[in-house]
Amino acid sequence: MKAREIETPHGPARAHLHVVAQPVGALVLGHGASGGAGGGVTAPDLVAATEAAVAEGLNVALVEQPYRVAGRKSPAPAPRLDEAWKAVVEDLAEGELAGLPLIVGGRSAGARVACRTAADTDAVAVLCLAFPLHPPGRPEKTRQPELDAVEVPTLVVQGEGDPFGMPTGGASRSIVTVPGNHGLKKDLEAVAAAVRDWLRELAPAAV
Repeated sequence: MKAREIETPHGPARAHLHVVAQPVGALVLGHGASGGAGGGVTAPDLVAATEAAVAEGLNVALVEQPYRVAGRKSPAPAPRLDEAWKAVVEDLAEGELAGLPLIVGGRSAGARVACRTAADTDAVAVLCLAFPLHPPGRPEKTRQPELDAVEVPTLVVQGEGDPFGMPTGGASRSIVTVPGNHGLKKDLEAVAAAVRDWLRELAPAAV
């Protein structure tokens, strides 16, 4: 693994790259919000997804948003997150991930960023780990439209007891429930298996 900083409109981000010898595709993943619902790029479910993707022949980039690189705990507003994310993905698509079909995704807040920017990043698919459908106890504050707006194949891996809610599936969106809550730590093999099976279903259409 190697890491490098990438300039964005809101300061440097950092990409942690896992590169395979003969990649068939690429996966770019973002982290959740600091503190409560998220964690950084070492979150167990992100690690499990990374290992599954690498085993399937994908290069993987785990992206730290500029606010985390700068040492801030509170996430930036959504527009800034999206702008920084797009800058990072564009840089990677012209560099280490050039020429590869690109899957974007992330956990929690990172999944929302990937969904909102999927069209702008020319993603062929989206991977959401613990998509925060609504704030706990506030189902009326739904973020389902962010998922519904994605037009490419999407996988949502959700803990069966997630207090942030359970998204609905769709024509090109699969929902896989695994034991546990929003942290997705209870059964990491189930997380990895869901990602692995989905990647295999995508090929050869997308990867």
